[in-house]
Amino acid sequence: MYKHILIATDGSELAQKGVSHGFALAKSLGSKVTIITVTEPFPVYGMAGEFGWVGSPADVESYQNGSKEFAQKVLAAAKAAADKAGVKAEVLHIDDSTPADAIVATAKERGSDLIVMASHGRRGIGRLLLGSQTFEVLTHSAVPVLVVR
Repeated sequence: MYKHILIATDGSELAQKGVSHGFALAKSLGSKVTIITVTEPFPVYGMAGEFGWVGSPADVESYQNGSKEFAQKVLAAAKAAADKAGVKAEVLHIDDSTPADAIVATAKERGSDLIVMASHGRRGIGRLLLGSQTFEVLTHSAVPVLVVR
């Protein structure tokens, strides 16, 4: 049914539920898996009237190094869990992108036929303020998305 499953994680406890569910599905179907984590762009704050904050080159470099190190830890843990579950998995870190955009683009580029990811299930003002990468993936993905809560 699904030959290539893309599993998204940010390393959180909630995301682990999606990762575990994705592994179980992949194992039962004999699917190959790509595990993805995404690092968002360095934050730049600005306001009207030419006021704002832009980090120094050292700030940007520190952010990128820290993000890369964190992503490597997240992916190493996910890869170890895949190995333990008996699932063949490849890991991928995309940096300087919004998670939703990177997930949708990677699914298309790699020929994934299912995306598995977790969601907090926020509604109302919580979703408005915090955003929802899962909602963005659901809205823009050309392949099915399995949302785990």
